[in-house]
Amino acid sequence: MKLLRVGQKGKEKPGILDKDGKIRDISSHIKDLNPNHLNFETFSKLQSADLSSLPEMSSTSRIGSCIAKPGKFVAIGLNFTDHAKESNLPVPTEPIVFMKATSSINGPNDDIEIVSGSNKLDWEVELGIIIGKETKHISENQAQDHILGYCLVNDVSEREWQIEKMGQWVKGKSHDTYGPIGPYLVTKDEIKDVNNLNMSLDVNGERMQTGNTSTMIFDVNEIVTYLSKFMSLQAGDIITTGTPPGVGMGKKPQHFLKAGDTMKLSIENLGEQNSKVVAI
Repeated sequence: MKLLRVGQKGKEKPGILDKDGKIRDISSHIKDLNPNHLNFETFSKLQSADLSSLPEMSSTSRIGSCIAKPGKFVAIGLNFTDHAKESNLPVPTEPIVFMKATSSINGPNDDIEIVSGSNKLDWEVELGIIIGKETKHISENQAQDHILGYCLVNDVSEREWQIEKMGQWVKGKSHDTYGPIGPYLVTKDEIKDVNNLNMSLDVNGERMQTGNTSTMIFDVNEIVTYLSKFMSLQAGDIITTGTPPGVGMGKKPQHFLKAGDTMKLSIENLGEQNSKVVAI
């Protein structure tokens, strides 16, 4: 299934993409794509629903974040060897974990804010993992039993705030709009091999990032298992898993976003995002 949320910010309704590419309103089955409903039992019921009998939603309406009000937005840093090298940082021997504020979550095509004093705004196309039930101290062969699906994430990052200011990475990762997710929450049955998905990101029509999830240092199962040793994960939690090379910080000379720039990013089978940077 490909699930999404459609409507103006704060008034989104849950929908599902049917076999003909039409968006169907599933609000009669599920109130929202939030932690109360993001579980295997609910999704099993949705799979058996007669989608053709559900109201059609406008394909021109705004698409919101594919998840509402997750408990946690966890991120993995430097999970591609080439990205670690372009960042002039050592290749990690275990996953680097940081958090993004849940208030950074944005719709896939919403504007990205750039504020006065922001000089090094950067892009990162990433695979997001969506948790489907409580996950604590699991083994690697149990990981897939806890993963509900996947989504596209842009881990927008202000590098000066992230690296040059005092404190931890979270400060450069958490401003409002720095976490576009979606358009879809794609269930596992739609993905043949999550560890072999093509990834790309363009800025102003120029290709900046090209990658594949097969080159991640730590794969999906390893990441979920590792995190479960240090914190419990709950249904609806998002884990974004790292970016391939080609970020602005790694360019020579460095290249950062400015007001008016556009970004287009995609991951195979997970959809596409199109956003614009706006000054506030």
